[in-house]
Amino acid sequence: MVRALMTGLRALGPRRASDLGGWIGRTLGPLLPVSRVAEVNLRLAFPDRDPAWRRATIRACWDNLGRVGGELPVLPALMDRADAIEVEGLAHVRAIAAAGGPAILFSGHFANWEVLLPAAARHGVAAGVVYRAIGNPLIDRMLTAIRTAAMGGRALMLPKGPAGARATLAHLARGGVVGMLLDQKMNDGIPALLFGRTAMTAPALAHLALRFRCPVMPARAERLGPARFRIVVEPPLPLPASGDRHADIAALTQAVNDTLERWIRDHPAEWFWLHRRFDKALYR
Repeated sequence: MVRALMTGLRALGPRRASDLGGWIGRTLGPLLPVSRVAEVNLRLAFPDRDPAWRRATIRACWDNLGRVGGELPVLPALMDRADAIEVEGLAHVRAIAAAGGPAILFSGHFANWEVLLPAAARHGVAAGVVYRAIGNPLIDRMLTAIRTAAMGGRALMLPKGPAGARATLAHLARGGVVGMLLDQKMNDGIPALLFGRTAMTAPALAHLALRFRCPVMPARAERLGPARFRIVVEPPLPLPASGDRHADIAALTQAVNDTLERWIRDHPAEWFWLHRRFDKALYR
């Protein structure tokens, strides 16, 4: 059934597949119970905004998420379109490609985050993808095949877990580049502020960056329209060097959250609000 759905979306082409996904998302999504999570998150993050704004933002969030679902099966074709992606800050990507050393690209679930690493690959940076494997191995293989094709057949998939962590270390030690999404809660992470509230956050990026003293480059996608995006690449974050490793890990993790919060404030409708990012007691 999933194969048939993907085949149908591919037949529509990127723009129409995006439009169909957006219509389904904004029509059905706000009716689902999980939208209550988005409502709580928006009240916590933007306490000064009114209920009408929150409802409109939740609907726009679902529209974007539906578009991501529609665009995923056509991702390789989307990446081949000359007008699909524009990149701001391309010099930072080229600097990583020229340096040839280890580096970490990080982002969050903004616009269509799936376009980030395929776009980097087309500019000479083939990054390993740290990802959470889908529980159904057949669907996981389908998605891996799509991502690999979008990256020109050179994707290195690094699943979360002990084996993936070892592979990530080895990849960086060989001078590779790793891409990470860091905007979701990790219960056994470390506390860092987000919108003024404590949010348990994965410290893996900070551990790796300080171990290899490698560039940590922020990059986000912005939606320009159906199947059209701008990728904004920012200068590398400064690496703390206080001599206190625990303090440096906390400082770098906080710098990541500060970057994510700034991006969310810029385009709140394009972030994934449906995740319980804060203390679970707030969602009761």
